[in-house]
Amino acid sequence: MPVLQTTMTRRRFYAPAAAFGATQNSVTLVADEARHLREVLRLKPGDEVYVFNGEGKEFLSRIEESRRDNARLQIIREVEPAHPESTLQLTLALALLKGEKFDLVVQKATELGVTCIVPVMTRHADIRLRDESDAAKRVTRWQRIAMEAAKQSGRAVIPTVASVIVFTSLIETPGSGGNCLMFSERDGQSLQQTKQDLAADANQITALVGSEGGWGDEEIAAARDAGWTVVTLGGRTLRAETAAIAVTALLQHLFGDLH
Repeated sequence: MPVLQTTMTRRRFYAPAAAFGATQNSVTLVADEARHLREVLRLKPGDEVYVFNGEGKEFLSRIEESRRDNARLQIIREVEPAHPESTLQLTLALALLKGEKFDLVVQKATELGVTCIVPVMTRHADIRLRDESDAAKRVTRWQRIAMEAAKQSGRAVIPTVASVIVFTSLIETPGSGGNCLMFSERDGQSLQQTKQDLAADANQITALVGSEGGWGDEEIAAARDAGWTVVTLGGRTLRAETAAIAVTALLQHLFGDLH
């Protein structure tokens, strides 16, 4: 049985499931994680750290050997993650944003407990990708940001960052048991009404947030026709990155574990 550990001073590292030994009694850190252990924290053989696999498991481990680009650790025992996962399986679909704005949302949405982040190419998206290679590089960076945010916030699960998808493909993809919400600056119902319409125990939601340029009339109509509920937060105009973070926090409060 996993053992609950105190979390105030945890030195946490990430290793994918493939890095764990076949008998789950050892794990190897490589690249940035190994260098961080050795060169930044200056940890040495005999020191104890925590390693999580990004899929919900975390282990108290002891450093056996530390080199510049890899470190071998002995697993002492499985422990409870520093923080439990939300009961809400929340997918955040977000229109592509310029510069560091999308990076910021990935970081904060991970801290707030999202399960998956989907970059969406919309009519008024702030950027245009050059090619598939450009898209892949961005997704790789966003996945790295999600990993770092999970490590910092105590999560043992790293949200998936999906491949970039075009708007029309997204809204036509069945998802979240019908609990698909498109957040718009206009033409939608209140979040309070939406809460009443959804099942009280809704535990799977996809939330779609647009770009700075907002949604085109045809995009709103297409989403509605595909069964999405259009929701308007009202009150004031928010930047896209602010809206995405606010939506994540509100949904976690209403349906998840943010109280």
